[in-house]
Amino acid sequence: MHVKSFLTRMAVMIATIAMISVFGAAVSAPLRIHAQDTVSLPATSDQFATVYTRISPSVVAVAVEKDAVVSQAIPGMNVPQEQQPQRGLGSGFVLSTEGYILTNDHVVDGATRIEVDFNDGTLARAHVVGTDPDADLAVIQVENVDAAKLIPVNFANSDDLFIGQTVLAIGSPFGERWTLTSGIVSGKERLIQGLGGYSIGGVIQTDAAINPGNSGGPLLNLNGEVVGVNSQIATTAGSSSGVGFAIPSNLAQRVADDLIDKGFVEYSYMGISGGDVTLDAIEALKMSNDTRGVLVTDVAAGGPADRAKLQSAVFDSSDTHAKLTSADIITAINDHKLLGMADLISYLASDTKPGDKVTLTVTRNGTDEMKIDVTLIPRPHASQS
Repeated sequence: MHVKSFLTRMAVMIATIAMISVFGAAVSAPLRIHAQDTVSLPATSDQFATVYTRISPSVVAVAVEKDAVVSQAIPGMNVPQEQQPQRGLGSGFVLSTEGYILTNDHVVDGATRIEVDFNDGTLARAHVVGTDPDADLAVIQVENVDAAKLIPVNFANSDDLFIGQTVLAIGSPFGERWTLTSGIVSGKERLIQGLGGYSIGGVIQTDAAINPGNSGGPLLNLNGEVVGVNSQIATTAGSSSGVGFAIPSNLAQRVADDLIDKGFVEYSYMGISGGDVTLDAIEALKMSNDTRGVLVTDVAAGGPADRAKLQSAVFDSSDTHAKLTSADIITAINDHKLLGMADLISYLASDTKPGDKVTLTVTRNGTDEMKIDVTLIPRPHASQS
C-alpha cells in the first residue's frame, strides 16, 4: 500500500525526525514470540540490573565505514572529487547462533566495512545478508565467531504492549557502548517514514533516552524480551528530546525471517492512499463522532482496491473550504478494528503477505456498511507507484 506520509500531527509538535546512528567527524530458525511483560510496576533497580546482565551479551556495537564525497569538483577544472571513508557507529543484537544480527538499514546502508564488537571484547567482521529500507531494518552476519558467544534474544509480542509499561534500551549512544536507559511506552501505533518512500506503522513511542548511536539496539520489557528496534528520535537539536521511536518486534521478526530466508522482504499492497477519520469528515457524512478508521482519499487505478470497487473520496471545492461529499471509510480488516491509518499499515506489514485475500469492513458515505474482499499483490517500489 502506497502511503504519502501521515506524520502531519507529529510535524506540528516536532521539528525533525532523525535517524539515530552516529555518523560524522564528531562521533561518528523462526523467531519465537513470548508473552507480554508481567513484571509488576514500579520496577526496581535490581530488575534493571538483572535484565542488563542477562541481555548485554546479546547486544553489539556495529562500526561501519562508508565512502563519502568530501570535496566537490571545481567547475571548468579537471579535478576529480576526493573520497575518504566516513565512519559511523550503531547498535544491534544477536538473532541466532549462526551469527545473524539485526540492526537498522540506515546503520549499514552503503557500508564498505562492518566491524562488530561484543561486550566480552570479541571483535568480528560482518557482511550484509539483506536490507529492508521500507522498515529501516537489516540483517548482518558475523564471521569466525564461536557459537557459544552468540546468545540470541527472545522476542515479545509487541501487540501486547501498553502505554505506561516500563521499557529499557541498550545500545551505543554517542559511542558510549552498552549503555542502559529506562523509560515507559509513551505511545503506540505511531507512523514514521521508512527509507523507501513508504511509512512504517505500529511504531512504538518511548521516553527512554535514545540518542545517536542507539540505532538498531533493542527496546526491552522487564522480562528481557525484545519489544522493538530503536530507530529514530523526534528532536529539535539532533539529540534525545524524550521522544524515541522503535520498530515493533512483530514486524522486526517478520522482516528478519524474510531477510535470512530470501535476502529481501515482499510487502502486501492494497493500492490506496488515505488518512485517519477527521472531525470534518464526521460532520460532512453525518456519522457518529466516535467513528474511527481509514478515510480512503485515493484509489490507485488498476490496483487491488480498484478491482474490488473501493471508491476515492469526493470533495466539493466550489467554495474556499473543500467539503467531503462521499467517501469509503475502512473500519476493520479481517475483523481487526482499525483506529486509523497507522493501524492498517501495521496490520498489512506484519500480518499479511502478497497473494492473501483480506476482508475489509467499509462504511460508504456514512451510512452503508459492506464487506469487500481484496486480494493483495506485492508492493511496488515507491518510485513506481
